[in-house]
Amino acid sequence: MNYIEVTFTCEPNNEIISSILSASLADIGFESFVETDNGLTAYIQETQFDESNINQVISDFPMEAAITFEYTTIESKDWNEEWEKNYFQPLIIDNTCSVQSTFHDFESDCQYKIVVDPKMAFGTGHHQTTELMIRQILQTGCEGKAVLDMGCGTAILAILASMKGANPITAIDIDQWAYDNAIENLNLNHITNIGVQIGGAELLGKERYDIILANINRNILLNDIHAYVSVLNDGGLLFMSGFYTEDIPAIQAECEKYNLHYEGNISKDNWASVKFSK
Repeated sequence: MNYIEVTFTCEPNNEIISSILSASLADIGFESFVETDNGLTAYIQETQFDESNINQVISDFPMEAAITFEYTTIESKDWNEEWEKNYFQPLIIDNTCSVQSTFHDFESDCQYKIVVDPKMAFGTGHHQTTELMIRQILQTGCEGKAVLDMGCGTAILAILASMKGANPITAIDIDQWAYDNAIENLNLNHITNIGVQIGGAELLGKERYDIILANINRNILLNDIHAYVSVLNDGGLLFMSGFYTEDIPAIQAECEKYNLHYEGNISKDNWASVKFSK
């Protein structure tokens, strides 16, 4: 599968502009983002790429900013090598959870040691939303809990839940790259109790879960909350991220339609993760 790499130059260039731009691009199909000195580099499947959609995002951008872009097609390659050379460094969260790759010469003393080779799934824990979800899991009792990881990417959240004693676990993503990479990362971490599936919320209906993790984006979450509620056990917890703090009221309103109770949120750089109970 080929991807399109789009390089954005932003003036001014700061975290707020990068965050808004990446969220807007995620809504039109972009899967991963890397902040640069001049703006942002973003990746989308070649079959999903439409230059007019990008122009619309720039036209509708809600802040004063000059944004230009150029793009190129990139073929399948050794993404581990790319991340090793450019982006992916070991990550430590609260001296409790570490995330690293097989190419790192690094020994963690953390209780939970996660190894991922991200390839094109780009789920390394470095994005604010992934870190926020990791923090939510670290603060939650998972022993013996049935867990669903929606939009699993590299399966990093499902892997951490398994390490904390959750069982069984289902991880779902719409992307073949994510599915293949998740399977590889389960093997790297010697995890055997996570079932990985390709698809979206249409796959839900048979199993029931005590904890649901959904790190996707605002629009998909708002569309699928009803499906999550339908498979969440009474007393269960729903954690969501992939949106900004100003989006919390809309997320909360949709959840309250289905009698979910707002338990609070955590945030970083204006990105948010919320917790609801049933």
